Amino acid sequence: MEKTNQTVGQLGDKAREGKDKAYETAEAAKEKTSSAAQSAKEKASQTAEAAKEKTSETAQAARGKSEAGKVETGGIIQKTGDQVKSMAQGAQNMAQGALDAVKHTAGIGTEDGNAKK
Repeated sequence: MEKTNQTVGQLGDKAREGKDKAYETAEAAKEKTSSAAQSAKEKASQTAEAAKEKTSETAQAARGKSEAGKVETGGIIQKTGDQVKSMAQGAQNMAQGALDAVKHTAGIGTEDGNAKK
């Protein structure tokens, strides 16, 4: 009976050792999984932040191009307006010159402003 008690005691010790080993393995796996999850979470956060920054930079660049387009368009409109104004002034000067030539030819006016009959 003594030998049976010894064998049972040894089996109990082995069982406790196996249980402890399983617990340690489970804890190590849990720690490793937690660490991997934390790393994945940090990586996802970094990726999201990088995407947010890139989106912001792209939007800023688009706004800059839009502003440049507005300025360029405004410049074109201003230039066109100036050209139309210049052309109108030229046409008015030509019309005035033609009117003066007709008056001079018809003898309606003189350079000093007196009228001829």
